[in-house]
Amino acid sequence: MRFTPQFLDELRARLSVSEVVGKRVKLKKAGREWKGLSPFQQEKTPSFYVNDQKGFYHDFSSGKHGDIISFVMETDGLPFAEAVERLASMAGLALPAVTPDAARQEQRRRTLHDVMDLAATYFAETLASRVGAKARGYLADRGISPATQLQFRLGYASPDRFALKEHLGKLGVSVDDMVETGLLVAGDDIPVPYDRFRDRVMFPITDLRGRVIAFGGRALEKDVPAKYLNSPETPLFHKGDNLYNHQTARKATHDGSALIVVEGYVDVIAMVTAGFAGAVAPLGTALTESQLALLWKMADEPILCFDGDRAGQKAAYRAADLALPFLAPGKSLRFALLPEGQDPDDLARSGGRGAIEEVIAAAKPLAEMIWSRELEGGNFATPERRAALEARVKELSNGIRDEVVRRYYRDDFAERLRRTFAPEGGRSGFAGRGNLQGNSGRQFQPRAAGGANRFGGQGFGGGLGGGRRGAPGPTLLPSGPYQAASPQLAASPIMRGQRSAISRREALILQCLINHPWLLHDHLEEVAALELAHPEAHKLRAGIIAAFANDHHHSPDPGEQAEKMRGDLAKGGFSQVLQRVENGITTAAVWGAREGAAPDDVLATWHQLVALHRQWHSLLRELKDAELALGEDPSEANLAWLRDVKARMAEVDGTEALIEGFGELSGRFQKSV
Repeated sequence: MRFTPQFLDELRARLSVSEVVGKRVKLKKAGREWKGLSPFQQEKTPSFYVNDQKGFYHDFSSGKHGDIISFVMETDGLPFAEAVERLASMAGLALPAVTPDAARQEQRRRTLHDVMDLAATYFAETLASRVGAKARGYLADRGISPATQLQFRLGYASPDRFALKEHLGKLGVSVDDMVETGLLVAGDDIPVPYDRFRDRVMFPITDLRGRVIAFGGRALEKDVPAKYLNSPETPLFHKGDNLYNHQTARKATHDGSALIVVEGYVDVIAMVTAGFAGAVAPLGTALTESQLALLWKMADEPILCFDGDRAGQKAAYRAADLALPFLAPGKSLRFALLPEGQDPDDLARSGGRGAIEEVIAAAKPLAEMIWSRELEGGNFATPERRAALEARVKELSNGIRDEVVRRYYRDDFAERLRRTFAPEGGRSGFAGRGNLQGNSGRQFQPRAAGGANRFGGQGFGGGLGGGRRGAPGPTLLPSGPYQAASPQLAASPIMRGQRSAISRREALILQCLINHPWLLHDHLEEVAALELAHPEAHKLRAGIIAAFANDHHHSPDPGEQAEKMRGDLAKGGFSQVLQRVENGITTAAVWGAREGAAPDDVLATWHQLVALHRQWHSLLRELKDAELALGEDPSEANLAWLRDVKARMAEVDGTEALIEGFGELSGRFQKSV
């Protein structure tokens, strides 16, 4: 599908920004513009403005800025192509097809989507009828209320062999269409096609646009061959490429909900009912590579929540093995194991949201799941068995494709081996950082798998130097394209000269915190979560947070707070970094970041800086996705996406100048005059 610049311009011309935004935000006329409350964060005073003449919106509270396409992407969490499709539908603008054949296929899919929607409506009506009493009783026993049944469009397929076929036939749907969508069972050995789903509670499966593409049916009788029956593979449905509740979960995770993967339809519904809107499930199969990719598009660390039995544990191990080769910096999985004999539905009904939150909070990282499996039930009393364990974990880490993640996993497993088999009070039996080499001729005492063998507070840089436990590891050398051969070379001016400068925006963020430490009272979590590109910015942020945490007697005077902060940072060895932060600020016009600024100006500047910073990093990630998409498929749609991302990045660069407009309360206006 091609989205040429001309097509996108036509789309923007047909839809005003206020028309699109007005569907989500209550707008009031303000001169030539419109204004309203921010759709991106809570506020009491309107700071969100729309300008139809210029074709953009700007939110002063969050710093977000863009056109109708970026607005739909931001508020609904949609990728570029889907946002364009939704707006085109709103504008009544036909989407251009790449070829006549593609246009015919798209029309065919629309017809099949209509058939599936008619079937879903019929199943829902049957559930509400006298025939559906038994199914309603089953749902009531599972704690699924009538309102929830409507929310998920649940239905019931009657026991009649031809009920759906006859109903759709009366509406003009052909038998061929019913067969192609998987609603009927047909074949050379079946003289008369018949309904696939009979006497089952029906769970519609939708795509990312909310269109029904398949069904899952839960049998109500115990003696049927399959307790759950899914639609077969069709032109609309490929079970390994879809997730149950995908559309709703994508919006929820975009709005900040955790992404939680459970095993079945009822589990998803129970989780959503308990307040976890970001719950999804695979469709009758173990997790696939395609589904894993879908999960990582929604969240960096999805939480896989499995039943607390042996089968659930095996499913967790399978998922860990599946994910291991595809791990990337920041992309991983966490695993939450439920109490023995309980699934999410049981836990939600017995303990409610609180019980689920406890399980989610105790989720284990992927590395720990792998390590637990390798140690489980093992006997490592001999050097040969320990060597076999070492070889297994080395092979596992070698299977990770990303070089950086692979290196950290080697270090992590090496540290776990050292801690597990190091004799009490003695030297480690493993030497050589990251190479998992054993020491011969030494007696090892394995420790309990749940205790000291867990990777602890020393971090990945602890090393395996063979010294006493608790002794400091080797000095960490700088990472990146230039590696120093020794600590002395790492500290030399040559290596220091290869470090890039701290960006202006990161320098301003850090200067705000140094000059106004009181910001950390309400924004500590926000500060800790910020993505900072420069390693020295990372270190300085840690120093700022530590200084703030250690100052138990915060002075009420902002000037004294800033002076105390600078003194603590200087004592901590940050003097040179502070100087580089000062050098990174190329303008003196950002009053809110300077000492003596009024609190309101500081807050306004802070919100704008953080919003721009987050928007920039979000665009960087989207730029990478667009570049990869264009490399895989050099279509006009992907080229238009890449151009659009670059244009929005240019807008962010321009919008950044807006922060210089803050500062009237600090006297900027008077000083300018």
